[in-house]
Amino acid sequence: MRRKRNYKRDIKPDPKFGDELLAKFINNLMIGGKKSVARACVYDALDEIKNIQKTEDPLAVFNEALNNVGPQVEVKSRRVGGANYQVPREVRGDRRMALAMRWIIAASRAKKGKPISKRLADEFMLASKNEGTAIKKKLDTHRMAEANKAFAHFAW
Repeated sequence: MRRKRNYKRDIKPDPKFGDELLAKFINNLMIGGKKSVARACVYDALDEIKNIQKTEDPLAVFNEALNNVGPQVEVKSRRVGGANYQVPREVRGDRRMALAMRWIIAASRAKKGKPISKRLADEFMLASKNEGTAIKKKLDTHRMAEANKAFAHFAW
C-alpha cells in the first residue's frame, strides 16, 4: 500500500521582518500554540543582537547562524542481514534547516538562568561565529558520519 502524500504547507512570512525562515523558526520555538509568546521571544532576541552588535543586521546574524549549524551529512540506521549499520547520508536543504533550527532551540533551552530571548540571542551570535552548543552538535554528527564512511555503500 502506498504512503499518504506529504503536502508542503505554505508558511506566511513573519509580520515584522517579512522573512519566511524566521516565521518557520518562530513556529518551531512555539509551545502549546502560543505563537505570540514565541514571536515576542524571537523579536526580543533579534533586538538584543542589534544592541550588542551595533553595526550588524540581526537577520543576517540569524541566517548566518542557521547556515553554520546546518549539517552537510548525517547517519541513518539501516538494517542489512540482521545487523544495523549507521549509514552516512547527505542532508537535503529543507531537513538541513529543520535540524539547524531544532539544535539552536534545544541549545537555548538547555541553558538556564536567563530569559529565553537572551539565551536565543547568545546562541545566534555564537553560532554565527562557528561556536556554541549547536555547532558542537553539528560537529558530532559530521564526526559520526566520517567514522562510518565504510558503510556508505549501503546507501541506496
